Amino acid sequence: MNIENSSAIPELDFDTAAARRSRKFRAMRDKIATVGIGLGGVSVIIAILLIFFYLLYEVLPMFRSADVSAWQHNEKVVEPYAVPGSGKTLYLAMEEQAEIGLRVTDLGELVFFSTLTGQPLQSTQIPLPADTTISSFALASENSRMFALGLSNGQALVFKHDYKSTYPEGKRVILPAISYPLGEEPMDVASVALDQLTFAGSEGSFALIGGNQSTMQATFISQNENLFTGETEQELSSTSLPDLGLDIQKMLLMPDQSWLLVAGENGKMAVVNLQNQNHPVITQVLDASSTPITTFDLLLGGNALLIGNEAGQVAQWFLVRNEKLEWTMTKIREFETGQAAITDLAIEHRRKGFATIDKAGELRIYNTTANANVLAERVAQANASMIALAPRANAILIEEAGMLTLLHIDNEHPEVSWSALWGEVWYEGHEQPKYIWQSSAANNDFEPKYSLMPLAFGTLKAAFYAMLLATPLAICGAIYTAYFMVPALRRKVKPVIELMEALPTVILGFLAGLWLAPFMEENLPGIFVTLLLLPLSVLGFAFVWAQMPKQIRWLIPDGWDSILLIPVIILATWFSIFISPAIELVLFDGNMRSWLTNDLGIAYDQRNALVIGIAMGFAVIPTIFSITEDAIFAVPKHLSFGSLALGATPWQTLTRVVLPTASPGIFSAVMIGMGRAVGETMIVLMATGNTPIMDINIFEGMRTLAANIAVEMPESEVGSTHYRILFLAAFVLFMFTFVVNTLAEVIRQRLRKKYGSL
Repeated sequence: MNIENSSAIPELDFDTAAARRSRKFRAMRDKIATVGIGLGGVSVIIAILLIFFYLLYEVLPMFRSADVSAWQHNEKVVEPYAVPGSGKTLYLAMEEQAEIGLRVTDLGELVFFSTLTGQPLQSTQIPLPADTTISSFALASENSRMFALGLSNGQALVFKHDYKSTYPEGKRVILPAISYPLGEEPMDVASVALDQLTFAGSEGSFALIGGNQSTMQATFISQNENLFTGETEQELSSTSLPDLGLDIQKMLLMPDQSWLLVAGENGKMAVVNLQNQNHPVITQVLDASSTPITTFDLLLGGNALLIGNEAGQVAQWFLVRNEKLEWTMTKIREFETGQAAITDLAIEHRRKGFATIDKAGELRIYNTTANANVLAERVAQANASMIALAPRANAILIEEAGMLTLLHIDNEHPEVSWSALWGEVWYEGHEQPKYIWQSSAANNDFEPKYSLMPLAFGTLKAAFYAMLLATPLAICGAIYTAYFMVPALRRKVKPVIELMEALPTVILGFLAGLWLAPFMEENLPGIFVTLLLLPLSVLGFAFVWAQMPKQIRWLIPDGWDSILLIPVIILATWFSIFISPAIELVLFDGNMRSWLTNDLGIAYDQRNALVIGIAMGFAVIPTIFSITEDAIFAVPKHLSFGSLALGATPWQTLTRVVLPTASPGIFSAVMIGMGRAVGETMIVLMATGNTPIMDINIFEGMRTLAANIAVEMPESEVGSTHYRILFLAAFVLFMFTFVVNTLAEVIRQRLRKKYGSL
C-alpha cells in the first residue's frame, strides 16, 4: 500500500451544479431578507411620519387667524343696502341662519328684513300711549332675544323676537314673530321718564330698573301659573334705589337680578347689591376707566362685564370674593386694542367672545378666555355706529351712515391660545388664575376650560409613581437574576416575569379599581407596615439563615436559597394586614383616612396615585426587567471572569465592571418603561377618579392625557375646538414620547461609546 496515496487529501469541488444552486438560492434569500428588513424599517418610519402629519393636520386649523370677507349668496357678493325702516337704530339682531335681521328704532318700529337685500319682510309699529316717546332701550341678553323699551311716561314694554323654520315643498322658510313675555300693555316701572333702563329675567322671574338722574326705581315681576285656571298670574314689587351720586350713562342688571352695574361720567362705575330687594346697597364706586366709557355690556352668561372707552381700550371685569369673603368688582384683564374710541360692542351668543368697532372703522374680535385679539381689520369708514353678530358668530351686520353691510366671519377656534392651553387663566367665578380642564357643562353659557397643564401633570404624576415602584424592583430583580441566580432557576423565573406583560391592562385596571383600591383604603396602616416590615423580614431571615449550621444550609442546593424568601414575604405581608386594624385603632383613633384628612390636611381619595403606582408598576416591571436582564446577561463573561481573577469580589465586579458595561441597556429599559407608563390608558382610566387636578399628593387621583382622550373623544363633535384640542393632547403625548426616546437613544449611544472599550 502506498502510504503517500493513502494519506493524500481528496480535492473537493465547490463548483458543482448543486453548490452553484445553493449559493444562488442563499444569495437570493439574503437579498430578499435585506430588502424585506429595509422595507420594514422604512415602513415604520413612514407610519410614524404619517401619524405625525395627521396629528398636525387636525391641530393646525386651531391656530389659523380669523378672517372677515364679504358675504356671498349664490356666488354673488352681497352689496351694502339702506337700513330698512325709519328713525335711529336702537337694536340690531340676526337669526340663526343670518338670513333675517331685526331692526328696532326710536320711532317704535320693529322691522324684520332680509340680510341679503335689505328688503323689509315684516314691520310692526308699537302702539305707544298718547304724547309718549321711546326714551331708552335695554337688552336682557342676546341668547334670550328679549328686550325692553322705556317710555317717557315711566312705563316699559318687553318684547321677544322668535323665528320658526318651516319646509313647504322641501324649501326652508323662516317666519319671524314678536311676542310679549309680560303682556302687550305697558308696565309701570317708575314715576318719572325712563331715561335709563335695564332689564333681566327668564323662567317667570323678571326685573326692570329705570328712571332718570334723580330718581331710580326697581320693579320685580314674578310669574306663576294658576293651578285652577291655568292662567299666568303676575306679582309685582317695587323699591327705590339709593342715590348713586353719578351722572348715569348706562345700567346693566345681571341675570340673577342680584347686582346692578352703573356706568357714570368720567369712567366712574357703581356696583349695587340687590340681593335684599327691599334694601339695595351700594357696595362700590370706583374708577373703571381713565377716559369716558363708550360701551358697557355683559358677556355671555351675564357674569362678566366689558367696558370700552374713548381711548380705544377694552377691559373685562367680574365679581371676585376678597379676603373678607365680600364680593368686589375686579378688573381681570385688558385686551389689545387700537387707538380710536370704541363706538359699539357686540357679544357672541354661544362663546366667551365679542366684537368691537371703533371710530376709525376697525373691526376687532376677541375671546376673553384666551385673552386674544383674533381679528383686527378695517371694514368701514369713520362713521360706523352699530354692529350685530349672528348667533353662530359667522356673520356680522355693520351700520354705517344709513347703510347696512353684511360680512362673513371665519373664526372657528377663538378659544385657543398659548396662554389658554398652558398658562394660568382667571376664569369667571374663581378667586384667582388657575389651571383647569373642564371641556363641557350642562348650561349653554359655560366657559370652556382647555388647560392642558392638569393633564400633562397627571400623566407625569402617574408615570412617576409607577416608575418609583417599578424601577428599583425591576432593575434589582434583573441584576440578581442575570448575575447571581443559578441558570436552572433563571430559566424558570425569567419567562414567568415576562409572562406578566401578556396580562391585559384592562384586567389590571379592573382589579385595581374594584378590588385593590377598596382593599388599600380598608387596610391603609397595613400597607405602610408592609413597606417597613418586608425589607426587615428579608434582612432578618438572611441573617438567621447565615447563622444556620452548614448541615441545614447544605440541604438547599447552591443558588436556590432565594426560594426560601417566598414564604417569608407572604408571611410578612399577611402579618402586616392582620395587625392593620389594631394599629389603626391605637394610633389613628380607628380611621387613618380621617386622621390624614383632618389632622394632617392631606386629602384622601379611594382611587389615588398609590393604587396607580402599584397597578401600573405591575405592568411596567416586565418591560424594564426583561431588557435590563438581557443587557446584564449579555456582558461578555471574560470581563467578569477577569475581574474575579484579579481578586475583585463578585459585588465589586458587578458594580464596577458589569453594570457600567450594561448601563446603555439598563438606561434604555428605564426609558422604554417610562414611555410605557406615560402612554398607559386603561389602568389610569379605571383606577383613578379621572379628576384633572394638579396635586403631587400620592393619596389623590389625576387625569392623564391618554385617559382624557379615551374618555372625551367619543363625545366630542368632529371638527370642533374640543375635538381638535384632544388631537393636540395626542400630539403632545406623541412628541413627549418621541423626545424622551430620542434623548434616551443619544444617551445610550454615549454610554455605549464610553464603556464599550472595557
